[in-house]
Amino acid sequence: MTPIVIAFTPNYFVPAATTVLSILCHTPENEKVHIIVLLSEELPDRMKEKLQALGGARVDYTYINLKGRLGDVYIDERYTEAASYRLLLPQLLPDFDKVVYIDCDIIVRNNIARLYKTIDLGQNYLAGVFEAPLDFQVERFRALGCNPYRYINSGFLLMNLAQLREDNMVERMLEELKVDYLEFPDQDVLNRVCKGRIMGLPPYYNSIRTFFLPQYKPAFLKQYSEKDWDEVHTHGNIHYTGGKPWNIFTVEFGVWWQYYDQLPDDIKGEWDVNSKLYALYKVYRTRLGRKIIDGGQRVYRKLKYRK
Repeated sequence: MTPIVIAFTPNYFVPAATTVLSILCHTPENEKVHIIVLLSEELPDRMKEKLQALGGARVDYTYINLKGRLGDVYIDERYTEAASYRLLLPQLLPDFDKVVYIDCDIIVRNNIARLYKTIDLGQNYLAGVFEAPLDFQVERFRALGCNPYRYINSGFLLMNLAQLREDNMVERMLEELKVDYLEFPDQDVLNRVCKGRIMGLPPYYNSIRTFFLPQYKPAFLKQYSEKDWDEVHTHGNIHYTGGKPWNIFTVEFGVWWQYYDQLPDDIKGEWDVNSKLYALYKVYRTRLGRKIIDGGQRVYRKLKYRK
């Protein structure tokens, strides 16, 4: 059974369910999944029942309410407390030596069970995807004490809980989290504290927004290869960093809505869908609609980024 950890608040239920559905779509039917849900408030029973029905017999769910658990650590106003719960996992899950952590703004398009079974972390604390830093990010990463080309995005992680426990890393991470100048608190802390013991994963496991935009391809190729670029675009796990596709038109917009469309109606009924964006998706999924919209974007980018 593959243990996968997610964290969300009740108002994020539908995006979280969309992420879970994408995981299940790419997990073989004979593989069982244990989804551990970290919560900042109790999830209503009706939502739990709907998630259980989504996964059926091949999914076990565990819910852990962590409201107030982080105490006096710094929580940036742009993020919820739940974003930092991943730092507590070595203590929260003493019976697990290794878990996969996935943010709920990700569409998974790869077999996570295979990754979990085949990667040996050794004495590394984490495995994740190194960013392909843009010029303005390089100095920020260095200011944190990190190698700019060995800084991971924390939205998709394979975590060595046994090693993190053995080295008492939770205490160190929570102490680091008390400062108020970190731009991405939990992510910056993981990179600072775990540096030198982070294994790189292929970029298709956590394909952030810039990995899909042609104007950032030169930066991508400083870190990765043309083959990696192609793999990201054909089957990368799409991490909607920045604007979310349920709020605005963004990279790989149509893919998120394709998975949303497969959700049961009772899950969709848990929120008020953005009717304008859903209508745009209906147009975008047609051949002509996609051709027109994508063509307009290409023209816009050429004008904006021409030198």
